[in-house]
Order: sequence, then structure tokens, then C-alpha cells
Amino acid sequence: MTLILFTLIFGVVVIAHEFGHFLLAKANGIHVVQFAVGMGPNLISFKKGETKYSLKLFPIGGACMFEGEDGLNEKEGEPSEGSFNKASVWGRISTVVAGPFFNFILAFVIAFIMVNMSDVFAIRDSVVSQVSEGGGAKAAGLQAGDLIRSINGEEVRLYQEISLYMQATYRGGDLEIGYERDGERYTTVLTPQYDESTGIYLLGILNGEFQEPKGIDTLRYAWYEMRYSVKTTYKSLAMLLRGQVEREDVAGPVGIAVNVVGKTYDEAKNYGWQSVMISMLNIILMLSVNLGILNLLPIPALDGGRLVFLLLEVIRGKPIPPEKEGMVHFVGLVFFMVLMVFIFFNDLVNIFMH
Repeated sequence: MTLILFTLIFGVVVIAHEFGHFLLAKANGIHVVQFAVGMGPNLISFKKGETKYSLKLFPIGGACMFEGEDGLNEKEGEPSEGSFNKASVWGRISTVVAGPFFNFILAFVIAFIMVNMSDVFAIRDSVVSQVSEGGGAKAAGLQAGDLIRSINGEEVRLYQEISLYMQATYRGGDLEIGYERDGERYTTVLTPQYDESTGIYLLGILNGEFQEPKGIDTLRYAWYEMRYSVKTTYKSLAMLLRGQVEREDVAGPVGIAVNVVGKTYDEAKNYGWQSVMISMLNIILMLSVNLGILNLLPIPALDGGRLVFLLLEVIRGKPIPPEKEGMVHFVGLVFFMVLMVFIFFNDLVNIFMH
């Protein structure tokens, strides 16, 4: 069951990403040489029109390959009008950006589905339900029923955004809290207190209020849930760069399959199929946002790396030679292959040593 769920989850996320590239390539007259889901040897493949469609053995990735991309896959003779480099620079930019953009579209759709299952999906607003005696919130004048709207200028809409801020952003000192009370906006200064038993700083407030949004509010809360996933992703990347993430916290495809999908399924199945569905949808949401953000990073071989070359073309008024760009992306690809090997062994260590 873990393998089936993992394959379905990764398949949905990858297909959304590659379909974005595919759709915008077609719209810009770019020939798509191959549309592949997975990596490794082909399980199923067929050709329709100018495109070869493939389902590969390992469900960890995909590809939408264009004619003429990186100087490869060019048809014999002069580049045809369907070559990637023959398209306008803005057509190529839209084609490259479409992959990550479709991941965010998928994430929003998944969040919308989850919000509409509020009977099994807990949506907690940023309402203060209880103020701890002697805590920082009490000293700052916060009361039960106050609606927290910002922390140090960062907008807050969901209760988990408060926890995320304290875990990933807070570096000590006072916090400026923006809140609503009886429809009026106020600000106060709150000093978090360090709890030696847990080793974390506490605001002195408890829980948010559970919501069951209806009508147009479901769209609003879907946006908040997706935005929370975006915040979690880029703040986690920042923590990784600062060395705040332990090796055990990093997972590749194998780790995600076993430690995330597998364990989540084992826990959720005790509460019924709806709980399993919500849990798997939440994983799709997080992975889709992760893939969208990671692919926008300006790193060779990623969509963000290709976007850098295209923006340089806009600035220079002429493209970087395809063979030179292709070499840069090849180096990036080699780097990611080596990184995948290290992550694979890290996954094995995490699985069998813990």
C-alpha cells in the first residue's frame, strides 16, 4: 500500500509539473519530443504525433523534452520552426515557468478539496482561545477571543503560522503582535518566555478556534493553507542553509515513501478512509509546493537555472549559445545525480538506524 500511495502521490505532482511545461510549449509552437513520467527504463511508451509519451520504472521524477533544448534533440538539418530556441524569448520563459506554476495550481486545488472536508480536516484560525497566567501574552494584554493578525509585520491567518514563526523565524527579543478585538485593530509588544522543560520559547497562548468555512470562505482558507505550505518550504530551506536542520530531518524519495507516506498511512487508517485521504492530500500539497519552489531556485538543470539564462537573453538582447548553456545544465545535472546518491544512502540510514 505504501508503494501504491507513493507512486500515485509522486505521479500526480510530477504530471502536474510536466503538463504545465507541455501545455505552454504547445501554445508557443514548441515541438515536445518526449513527455515522460518517472525515471529509468520504459514500462510503457507510445508515440502520438511528434511526441513520445513514456511511463518509466522509477516513480521519482519526469521530463518534458523540447526539440533543440540545450542543442539536443534537434531534427536533422536546420532547426525547424518548432525548435525551442526558435520560439520567442517570452514564449520560452512562459514555458519554463509553467511547470512550477502548475504545481502551485495543483496545491491550491488540493487545499480547496481539503478545506471542503472540514468535518475531518482541522482548520484552526489564529484566535486566542486561552491566555496562560504569568505568560508573555498575559503581560502584553492579550485576551481570549483576540484574533492575531501579524507577528513582527508578518501576516498571520492560521494558528499554525504562529508556531511556524516561533520555530523557524524567531531569534529572540520582543515581538510586535498585531491583533483584532471587537473589530478594532491593535498592536502590543510581547516578550516570549523560555520553557526549560521543552527547550522552546512560548507566547503564553493556547490553541486556535476550529473553523468550518462555507461558500466563498473556502477559497480564502484554501489560499491560507497553500500559503502556509509555501512559508514552511522556504523557511525550512533557510533553516537548512543556516545549519539548523539535522541530517535525520532530510529525506529523499525513499525516505518520503517509508517515513512519510508509509507511517502516515499506518496512523491514519485507524481513523477511516477519510483520514487516510486527508493525510495523503496533505502530502501532495506539501510535495507540490516543494517541487514548485525548488524548481524556481536559480540552480543549473532546474527550471530556475534555465530562467536565469532566458532573463540574461532579455537583458543582452541575444541568447547565450545553446551548447554553452547545455554544458552548464549538464554540470548541474551531474551534481544532482551525486546528491541523489547521498540522499539515497541517508534515507537508508534513517530507515534502518531509527
